[in-house]
Amino acid sequence: MADITSLHGNTPGQTAGSFLPPVRAVDTQRPWVWLAAAWQDMTQAPVISFAYGLLAVISSFVLVAGLAMQEMEYLILPLGAGFMLLGPMFAVGLYEASRLLEQGQRPTMTAVIGAYRRNGVQVAGIGLVLMLAMLAWIRVAFLIFALFFSSEPPAFDQLVDRIFFSAETIPFLLTGTIFGGIIATAVFSVAVVSIPMLLDRDTDVFTAMATSVAVVRENAGPMAVWAFLITLFTAAGMVTGFLGLALAFPLIGHASWHAYRDLVGR
Repeated sequence: MADITSLHGNTPGQTAGSFLPPVRAVDTQRPWVWLAAAWQDMTQAPVISFAYGLLAVISSFVLVAGLAMQEMEYLILPLGAGFMLLGPMFAVGLYEASRLLEQGQRPTMTAVIGAYRRNGVQVAGIGLVLMLAMLAWIRVAFLIFALFFSSEPPAFDQLVDRIFFSAETIPFLLTGTIFGGIIATAVFSVAVVSIPMLLDRDTDVFTAMATSVAVVRENAGPMAVWAFLITLFTAAGMVTGFLGLALAFPLIGHASWHAYRDLVGR
């Protein structure tokens, strides 16, 4: 594993475009360094970190309860996947906490909540992009359910059997994985460093998204590892009855800040 002390070193960067900041190339082990730095941030700002984690858990419970009341439990899985699409927007306060710790300051709840106002119009712009991607994914999920289960989604007590242990299982999961993967890859490409960049610099949403795409293009291997780890930690948080999100969400949020600082030069 790379030395944590060299996380934000002056590694020469490759300029991604005339109007973009330089993009650094890193090795495939680098995401573990970001996670190690994130764990340090969590130990230095435990109240803020676990407040965000607790909010993720409570929000998940409320969402599941609301779907159950509307007899729409079949949307739990696609909405769970969609959570990863909107996650970067919800983690702005965690980025701010890591930014303040990096500067030697002690983050407060007031400071991290107020971070949403910095470059707010541009941050809202990429939030709109993520929301549209989420709506597109929900629409696709509806269509896939209708394709394999007609117009009658499986009841809650039959949900697991119909999805994972029926004749439709393999084609259903394969189709959902393909379409979900396309949307997730597009969102990951434009969002992996764009929101931390908007928080850190006086720039616009188009430059931030273009820089994010350049980062993914320059670091295809490390970004694939990072996307896999995000998916793995989020899935682990969900299969524990959402309780694991109390740890997974702040860990990924803090690590995303360090990914941005490591990958995008000044």
